[in-house]
Amino acid sequence: MSTKDAIKRNFSRYAAYYDAYSSVQDRVGLRLISNAGTEEFEHILDIGCGTGNYTRLLRDKYCCAMIMAVDIARPMIKIAQHKLANENIEFAAADAETAALDENFDLITSNACFQWFNNPDKALVRYKNALREGGTILFSMFGPLTFRELRQALEELYKKEVAISSDAFINADRISWILEKSFMQVSIDDEIFKETYSSLWELLSTIKYTGTQGAGLNGRGFSKGRLTELEKIYKERFKDITATYQVFYCRGRRRD
Repeated sequence: MSTKDAIKRNFSRYAAYYDAYSSVQDRVGLRLISNAGTEEFEHILDIGCGTGNYTRLLRDKYCCAMIMAVDIARPMIKIAQHKLANENIEFAAADAETAALDENFDLITSNACFQWFNNPDKALVRYKNALREGGTILFSMFGPLTFRELRQALEELYKKEVAISSDAFINADRISWILEKSFMQVSIDDEIFKETYSSLWELLSTIKYTGTQGAGLNGRGFSKGRLTELEKIYKERFKDITATYQVFYCRGRRRD
């Protein structure tokens, strides 16, 4: 199974639990929408809309805009459609990284999705071509420092290097280089914050149910004894069950 297929499977399987665990994604979405500024947009594409929480922010801010919201997981789309019924939003279940984009948008935006792309270089060229002249790209994505405590604790547990999904997330320099090929007035804000969880199980459940496991860690491979041992290591090393989140807030204007 490919990484993208695994991500689709995980988001589909746990769609019903997403909103109960998505406080970090919701926090990021609120900052992202504030970065949109006061400019008005009439034709918006929301990529990786999930259960529609960020889509709702877009609808509230741009009450008269045409909004198309796309997600790879059909169960996520169904929840978003129910949540935002009668909001005049067009939903589609599709992989927005590769799906045909036949319309011209003046804003293409995405909250906490781009880190899962197989080829962000090609995707951003496609989005540039789907933007009207002077159109804006605005998105957030997780960076490679995300869950660094978990990686360190796992490496101590297994006495060897351990890879987790966030290791594959690209850094700010890389995303800046990609953006500047197709966009001008590029800006990237790097935010690092920590969240504390009541237990290791709560952290692993958050990773599992929000899809931030990607194609990897989901906690099912741990026996009860291993979980207890890992939690002990975690607390000895970091005092609490704390998780770092690194988020890039990215913006650019179409380069003609």
